[in-house]
Amino acid sequence: MHTPSRKRISRPPLVALVLAASTIASGCKPATSPSIAAGKAPIQPTADARGPPWFRDVTAGCGLDFTYTSGEEANRYTLLESLGGGVGLIDYDRDGWFDLVLPGGGGFDSEGSRIHGRPTGLFRNLGNGKFANVTEATGLDRVSFYSHGCAAADYDRDGWPDFAVTGYGRLALFHNTDDGQGGRKFEEVAQPAGIDGPHDDPLWGASAAWGDIDGNGYADLFVCHYTDWSFANDPICPKAGTPHGRDVCPPQRFQPQRGSLFLSNGDGTFHDATQQQSLRAEGCGLGAVIVDVDGNSQPDIYVANDATPNFLYINLQGRLEERGLAAGVALDEEGDYDGSMGVDAGDPHGTGRPALWVTNFQGEVHALYAQIEPGLFYHDEKAAGIAALGRRYVGFGTGFVDADNDGWEDLVIVNGHVQRFPVEASYRQRAVLLHNVERNGRRFFDNISSQGGAYFERELLGRGLAIGDLNNDGWPDLVISHSNSPVVVLMNERVPGENHWLGVELVGRDRRDVAGATATVELEGRRLTRYAKGGGSYLSSSDRRLLFGLGPTQKIGRLSVHWPWGQIQHWEGLIADNYYRLREGEPQADRQTSAAAPPHD
Repeated sequence: MHTPSRKRISRPPLVALVLAASTIASGCKPATSPSIAAGKAPIQPTADARGPPWFRDVTAGCGLDFTYTSGEEANRYTLLESLGGGVGLIDYDRDGWFDLVLPGGGGFDSEGSRIHGRPTGLFRNLGNGKFANVTEATGLDRVSFYSHGCAAADYDRDGWPDFAVTGYGRLALFHNTDDGQGGRKFEEVAQPAGIDGPHDDPLWGASAAWGDIDGNGYADLFVCHYTDWSFANDPICPKAGTPHGRDVCPPQRFQPQRGSLFLSNGDGTFHDATQQQSLRAEGCGLGAVIVDVDGNSQPDIYVANDATPNFLYINLQGRLEERGLAAGVALDEEGDYDGSMGVDAGDPHGTGRPALWVTNFQGEVHALYAQIEPGLFYHDEKAAGIAALGRRYVGFGTGFVDADNDGWEDLVIVNGHVQRFPVEASYRQRAVLLHNVERNGRRFFDNISSQGGAYFERELLGRGLAIGDLNNDGWPDLVISHSNSPVVVLMNERVPGENHWLGVELVGRDRRDVAGATATVELEGRRLTRYAKGGGSYLSSSDRRLLFGLGPTQKIGRLSVHWPWGQIQHWEGLIADNYYRLREGEPQADRQTSAAAPPHD
């Protein structure tokens, strides 16, 4: 989120050579068209007359009534109100249905001189297409601060999922406990757990991600921090193109902040390892994903920074080494930083190596970094057709999702501006659906937003996006948060039987965290690879089960899992159109016998 003022950073010669070589190897990449370069209107979506819309908005009547508020109505034009809020998917009561965690945001008092917060909401999935508001019943209504992000994990390995909520000057940790009446409640334990300082701490948390960084079996917590904005550091920035009026300032007017890494002590508490791990301080962190980037079975961290180069922290036996620039994933093709927000990792090319995906600001192209060899990437967004979206979007929540279960991961992006009066772009924007298809012998993303459903025709301030199978039918659904507009639930409407699927839940030995695991399914003539991740998207936490779209085939070969910090394990005889629970070290795959997965052991 920034103005056109840019900073060029030279790539190392080796990476430049790799990028040039990969361009030749992957075929000639089309030059940027005049319309894209000029920031004019994006190419219109491709019409697709086959079948009904892909997603249906079921929000009305489902019992979900929640709006993230930013305080925009106070007309303070602060950078604070630009970030928005995320979505968390968490089966808090282990009934087999994913529930919704929704940070509430906040606002300003009547004089605009003090910040107030709103509680995080929790909506229980009743399993029949309905949700029930259980915020008060689970104790979440007692904790309020200006919040942004949600990250879920079973950090103490007791079998019940917990979650962290980030925000301005506060980091909350909600521990899932017994309410004494046969139900569940949440206790806020950030301070006794050692991850929260004084409540007047100026640190501003954005996205967060869980993963076992040091290999002790317990999930560690990485938190992005944004800038040093405060009421004492709140410059007035003019409305673009006129000496009159005010607008939200760009992040370049502030200092970037160092992210934090809290390593688990294995007893429910954490210690701050930020200095020990030498995390860099030159980034305005907004998005983060934990995934095994280089295939060494150790979870790495990729950070999307706003108006600063992105970071790639490679895990070397528990020691993190920042290699973003050397790996080719820190900058755009011209050697400039981007205004990066949303992030994900997937295998859209079918290579078995994760690509990194980043959504960027207006005037920039979203980045698809394809991995040419372990730890080295090249830009593929132009050849893959993504640049054809144009440069008017401001992309936030995003993710790889095989929306039609054809075995190739598609992309979803929710968009919305941060400046009230943008130039050559709209404030509220439409979401985008990109279909991964084959074109001229390679993978290409076709803009089929017009077939996404009625939601994709609406203009909103999109922010958080969580992807998951809300009704356990094997077809991924979407939950989207907006600034100052209600949260939306989109159910996948693709026709059952058209393509088949396989779902797996990975359970680490003694419930240890599995972020960084890699799963591969062998089909006739194809191998499908999916990654267990922490974080991803923007301020959000998605369904951690892995979905493999199988296309028309129902014949599944061997499924292999490379466990983080562990060994490779194989399963055979899995049946299509079913969910399985795969436990590390146990040879038997636990097939789910109903639409709802049974509770954990």
